[in-house]
Amino acid sequence: MKKAKILVVFLTSLALNISAQTKKPASPEEAKMNTFISNLMAKMTIYEKIGQLNLPSSGDITTGQANSSDIGKKIKDGQVGGLFNIKGVDKIKSVQKVAVEESRLKIPLLFGMDVIHGYNTVFPIPLGMSATWNMTAVEKSARVAAIEASASGINWTFSPMVDISRDPRWGRISEGSGEDAYLGSKIAAAMVKGYQGKLQANNEILACVKHYALYGAAEAGRDYNTTDMSKVRMYNEYFPPYKAAVDAGAASIMASFNEVDGIPATGSKWLMTDVLRNQWGFKGFVVTDYTGIPEMIAHGMGDLQTVSALAMNAGIDMDMVGEGFLGTLKKSLAEKKVSINEINRACRLILQAKYKLGLFTDPYKFCDPTRAEKEVFNAENRQIAREISAESFVLLKNSNNLLPLKKTGTIGLIGPLADNTANMYGTWSVAALFDQSVTVLQGLKNALGNDAKILTARGSNFLADSLAEHRYINVHNPTYKRDPRSEEEMIKEAVRVAEKSDVVIATMGEGSEFTGEASSVTDIQIPETQKNLLKALVKTGKPIVLVLFTGRPLALKWEQENIPAILNVWFPGSEAGNSIADALFGKVNPSGKLSATFPQNVGQVPLYYAHKNTGRPLAEGKWFEKFRSNYLDVSNDPLYPFGFGLSYTTFNYSDVKLSANTLTKGKSITASVTLSNTGKYDGKEVVQLYIRDLVGSITRPVKELKGFQKVNLKAGESKTISFNISENDLKFYNSDLKFVAEPGEFQVFIGTNSRDVKAASFTLK
Repeated sequence: MKKAKILVVFLTSLALNISAQTKKPASPEEAKMNTFISNLMAKMTIYEKIGQLNLPSSGDITTGQANSSDIGKKIKDGQVGGLFNIKGVDKIKSVQKVAVEESRLKIPLLFGMDVIHGYNTVFPIPLGMSATWNMTAVEKSARVAAIEASASGINWTFSPMVDISRDPRWGRISEGSGEDAYLGSKIAAAMVKGYQGKLQANNEILACVKHYALYGAAEAGRDYNTTDMSKVRMYNEYFPPYKAAVDAGAASIMASFNEVDGIPATGSKWLMTDVLRNQWGFKGFVVTDYTGIPEMIAHGMGDLQTVSALAMNAGIDMDMVGEGFLGTLKKSLAEKKVSINEINRACRLILQAKYKLGLFTDPYKFCDPTRAEKEVFNAENRQIAREISAESFVLLKNSNNLLPLKKTGTIGLIGPLADNTANMYGTWSVAALFDQSVTVLQGLKNALGNDAKILTARGSNFLADSLAEHRYINVHNPTYKRDPRSEEEMIKEAVRVAEKSDVVIATMGEGSEFTGEASSVTDIQIPETQKNLLKALVKTGKPIVLVLFTGRPLALKWEQENIPAILNVWFPGSEAGNSIADALFGKVNPSGKLSATFPQNVGQVPLYYAHKNTGRPLAEGKWFEKFRSNYLDVSNDPLYPFGFGLSYTTFNYSDVKLSANTLTKGKSITASVTLSNTGKYDGKEVVQLYIRDLVGSITRPVKELKGFQKVNLKAGESKTISFNISENDLKFYNSDLKFVAEPGEFQVFIGTNSRDVKAASFTLK
């Protein structure tokens, strides 16, 4: 027995030596950091280590001195690792001063905030940003946001949200990049790069990728609801954007509220350790979402001590607001429900983040009082926002080339979003300057001057029911004022305005807080009172342009059939009115493409382009056939497919040419088309590449996005657009969760959206 024990010790030692030899040695800077943190941790009590894992909201101290509050006392006692919901250099500096001058070990704090799509300069909502299909623009928006937030003392943002969602009922679809893993992965990486840079300058901040994992697949589209799916689907369709963000160097990850395989994500060791750290090599720290640890009690996972230990052992490093770690870990350690190694791991990762930000060298690094006046909401940032906003717009319909409009005559501007400052931004615009947004009316005035006459009418409220409207608007939009008149009075006024106008611009759709957290719905149409207004305007016979505000894909079948022009502007941000005017009058040619499918009605949901075939598929373009996978009352087709978006000009695609019909391992082939601008306007086109694996060891999607290029062509110009296809582009996770490319037949598609494509075939050998 003794010899056996000696052998086990020897083998364990040998394994550790081999592991140490194969592990990449630390750089001099990493070694210096590790030594510094080890020396610091040697001085820390267990309570101080646990304190580093505590992330309270500072809402109760944002109007006063930190040391006058309970949180201020906790900071002095080393019981706080970071704060959020606080902004402004003076406030943050006063709080940081308590941490580094009045606490025993003088450890600086992290300061976080929900900087989701801009700070004071607000960009389009993330779903709108994704419609640009422009990674340079996406990265630039994050860079500007980081510059402005850091100038206000913030060094950590709870962004990007990279959850794949295929259900427009879910309110938080507005915060993500749509339905596709490939596009979502590109955007995730660009956002991380924009926020973090090299994490050296005082305008580079920590990114926090959320919500890990599968949050966008909540059942029934109801926020916080159960999620359940196969691991094959996780790895192929939902995990890629998280992994792309990790590969891009994301400093932190936020756990999601939902359960995964029957365990809340906050308590899932498989998610936080096995996949995130061991498979993907994540080196940063993991924070819970708001009260994520105590919420596991309602999931049925045990009392606060039990769920706190579950989270710690799973690999959670920081507890947002819940204070489960602070209140129970010391007891759990004594009872051996958690180990000192787990607490040390979490503490070390928080300290590493602070070290990498340079806070130990200069705890006031982000507290330069001279920056905000020059770097926040300046003319340059607003111009960037204006250009990116216009690029996010998706032209859904343009019968008889109604758009662009002429800058002459009389324009009727009608709708609840015509002159509405607060609703230009969209959800999670917590630092927005609501009184300085450019409304649609102001944007038209700026563009037209005295060239055309503008008549206005509100026409309707957002919803007919005032109580329901208050619930939709909620506490994040206190400036909204409801019109007390009846629906009939408001419509009559709008009709009178329309009858006096040469063209009507109808600004309708959703309000800012119709989407976002806790804003799920079962009806995804334009609200009835607004649709009644729209129907009355149609009866006037005047040409109508619907400027659609939305944070989700909407069911617009009636609008598509009855309105001649529809421009989807999402929620454009600070420069909303100016960018909308730029598009309406042709200064900018719309080039946005949908990143999420628009269904004909809510009954088709979930509806997405990368679906699987069934054993009884319906032939493309057909409806109806008995004993096939279809509906009795509506076709399988979307109203607008993934990747869809029109232009003021027209583009022609040649047939697809392949450099070879056979692809061999280690090689690549080229797929190309000639793209021609056949219209009268210069324009940008997003050329999209899709691939289909015709035979697999598991069922494969009918199409998968594998590449795209945004191309600028002058009127009459042609270009050859080429894509390289390698074995890596054909890989997927099989039933054993191995990432493989299987030999066989493939189709390649290139076109203007996921539906309208040209095809060719090749073989992988």
